[in-house]
Amino acid sequence: MLPARAASPSDRLRVPTNTTMKTHVEYLDHAEVEESGELSEQLLRVNRCATVVKGGRRFSFSGLCVVGNRSGVVGYGFGKARGVPAAIEKANKDGRKHLQRVPLTKEGSIPHEVIGEFCSARIKLIPASEGTGIIAGTSVRAVAEMAGIKNLLSKSMGSTNPINLVKATLDALAQLRTPEQVEELRSTKL
Repeated sequence: MLPARAASPSDRLRVPTNTTMKTHVEYLDHAEVEESGELSEQLLRVNRCATVVKGGRRFSFSGLCVVGNRSGVVGYGFGKARGVPAAIEKANKDGRKHLQRVPLTKEGSIPHEVIGEFCSARIKLIPASEGTGIIAGTSVRAVAEMAGIKNLLSKSMGSTNPINLVKATLDALAQLRTPEQVEELRSTKL
């Protein structure tokens, strides 16, 4: 057996190299939601969960929904209930509480390439030229359509769980900056 190595002071100071900063998301408040226009919802997934009880199985349902106005505002909602309609209604209501703005270009694409992460789901969003359309899976496509993005390329890596993919996509969209914002951050003209 090898002798135990004595802990050095540098071991306590060592920071993992793969740490990433969490993106701060600013959700729209109630007044901004009202002025953002008509919101539409898209149901992505309904999951059924069973609990075994003395009399048999008790089912409950969860719904995943994407909400947006198709012109730069998008959010997601997740709701759980004993019945499907109640779960969908809760998801829609939750989605209206978690709306965020997305900067778009004149061509209906995103300003720059970005990678979003949530748990083990990673999504790479790439701006596309006009006429390309949305090339993405179901979860990412729903978020992009509700945000009003018309031209987008994407690559999903890691987990394919729809809930985590939606959250990773929204994380990527929260990282987007307009050229004006970048000029202000760098104090220079692009």
